[in-house]
Amino acid sequence: MATLILVRHGRSTANTSGVLAGRTLGIALDERGAAQAAALPGRLAGVPLAAAVTSPLQRCRETLRPLLDARPGLPLHVEDRINECDYGDWSGRKLAELGDEPLMEVVQGHASAAAFPGGESMRAMQNRAVEAVRDWNARVEAEHGEDATYLMCSHGDIVKAIVADALGLHLDLFQRIHVDPCSVTAIRYTRLRPFLLRLGDTGDFAGFAPREHPDSSGTAEVGGGAGAP
Repeated sequence: MATLILVRHGRSTANTSGVLAGRTLGIALDERGAAQAAALPGRLAGVPLAAAVTSPLQRCRETLRPLLDARPGLPLHVEDRINECDYGDWSGRKLAELGDEPLMEVVQGHASAAAFPGGESMRAMQNRAVEAVRDWNARVEAEHGEDATYLMCSHGDIVKAIVADALGLHLDLFQRIHVDPCSVTAIRYTRLRPFLLRLGDTGDFAGFAPREHPDSSGTAEVGGGAGAP
């Protein structure tokens, strides 16, 4: 079956301001995010792509714009099922204040039981995203052959949920996965099992350097975080 390249959108203004954007409209890439997007065509230069699929949100479309400009024949498809998680009443709130919400502990350790007030459950989020991947795998293979590669641009929690499914991990473990802004994750799907070829690859190791104020709490950043400082 097809090979899927998952790209998390570049760093956004919400990432740098510590806000859980969710599906809030008008969230654009910041200056660094725009630079990350501009570098994407070069990073993928040697990869033939049959199609590009994107979340409908602005920050994903902006991430793919340089790639589409570099490949004018590459078809772009909008897929609602890889939209950001619907965080409901949490959308637009500061992540720092959400840390005190009792639900955050459930989100961190028992994600399959977490449902956002006024929004969706994390289980529903994973189900729709994985269903989209399966449908696009079949479509790309039927139209371009079993060796075809295609790209999806989506959001941190969506990418993590798809990776967890590919690895056979329970959703309760998906917070152990981390993907930085504009990172590339690749999964090759076969008849018997998926193979994870790359995970959160940015080509930049600055994030491994010791931080001035390290966080040893083990808390995952809902929405994916802003990446290396």
